[in-house]
Amino acid sequence: MRALLATFGAVFHDESTYIASQPGDGYLSRLLGGESFIALVALDDGVVVGGIAAYELRKFEQERSEVYIYDLAVAEAHRRRGIATALIRKLAALAAGRGAHTVFVQADTGPEDAAARALYSKLGRRERVLHFDIPVDAEDGDA
Repeated sequence: MRALLATFGAVFHDESTYIASQPGDGYLSRLLGGESFIALVALDDGVVVGGIAAYELRKFEQERSEVYIYDLAVAEAHRRRGIATALIRKLAALAAGRGAHTVFVQADTGPEDAAARALYSKLGRRERVLHFDIPVDAEDGDA
């Protein structure tokens, strides 16, 4: 898992998020041992060159779930080899085995995510949605 975090940090140019403040071993063990988190890696000679982190979201309106791709990355030197596609297809197979009815992902609209949008368009159906980040304010939690 730490090698996957390092890969995400390098690919996303965000070492402060993925490398500098990694959770402890106990936290990672609980996360990996839980039912809702899925991590897959692509290896080249035993080295992590790509990976996917996803969450299974149990639905309330029906007895089913959805799987959300939270992060997907492939090291630059290993791109254009079908690794991301293989990771997504493996995740979809795992999701089907869990009874999930869909896998979904979001992509930014900027030019830096053009390749990701092209990949996702090849594998799935595009939906028009808006994404909002709502800050968590502990002081307003009692209202």
